[in-house]
Amino acid sequence: MRILARMLSRLVFFLLLLLTVIFKSPPLALALGLGFGLGFSNPYAKQTRAFSKTLLQASVVGLGFGMNLREVLRAGSSGFVYTALSIAATMILGVALGRWLKVERTPALLISVGTAICGGSAIAAVGPVVGANEEEMSVSLGAVFILNSIALLIFPLIGHGFGLNEEQFGLWSALAIHDTSSVVGATAKYGAAALAVGATVKLARALWIAPMAVGTALVKRREARIQWPWFILLFCVAAMIRTWLPAGKEAFDIFTEVARVGLTATLFLIGCGISKKTLQTVGVRPLAQGVILWVIVGALSLALIRIGVIGL
Repeated sequence: MRILARMLSRLVFFLLLLLTVIFKSPPLALALGLGFGLGFSNPYAKQTRAFSKTLLQASVVGLGFGMNLREVLRAGSSGFVYTALSIAATMILGVALGRWLKVERTPALLISVGTAICGGSAIAAVGPVVGANEEEMSVSLGAVFILNSIALLIFPLIGHGFGLNEEQFGLWSALAIHDTSSVVGATAKYGAAALAVGATVKLARALWIAPMAVGTALVKRREARIQWPWFILLFCVAAMIRTWLPAGKEAFDIFTEVARVGLTATLFLIGCGISKKTLQTVGVRPLAQGVILWVIVGALSLALIRIGVIGL
């Protein structure tokens, strides 16, 4: 029976992965991944965790071939101030919420870091610095991934409901959605301009991983091994090539399309990583901290964008 169940899960895994590649719909990919993760035992759990990170980074670089460098620099420079202020405010609020809800100190800090900067990547960088054990990392990553998945599905609906234009939606997504993959997935569905703004501001936000890890290490008096997000530099190089070599437009368009397929597959793999065990491991209080913090950040940033306080 175990052998048959394992064979069935592998068959369903590859069939669903094939569907995500055919339809190239980020929300569908994530929904199929979540359905598989909750209904089956992932036969490639370790492989998908490792491969999804590499595939995400490669896909982000590929998307750079579809962007104009001038737009990238404009969005990145305009979003810098908002990013710095929102990170500081989110960290303060997140830690306070963690204490109020009596969440263990380390998971509370990691959930705050993941919400403030860029989800799982920030947690993976800061976790070893604060001496987080495997369970604490699992709780923090699980809480962020669950909310990150929900954001990809509901943000485009909310954006259309409030009548946000593409630049506004891209900025809001970059400020309020946790992981780069879901920011790119949500904004790609919304429009090309939304993707350009969302991806650029979010990648600029990811650069704060290094200062956050170093600052945490100084406070904790630990040695910090910083995982530099080199794919961000390659993303800018790709946009530079696209801008300065217009003759290669046809080839660059192919790179961009392949990157979109890769991103869709990434979202499916991320969805597969959320299982019933993940939900049980996270628990009510850390999830409540993540939800409250995420709702406040999302609602406040949306309100400020709509009234014109934040804009590009």
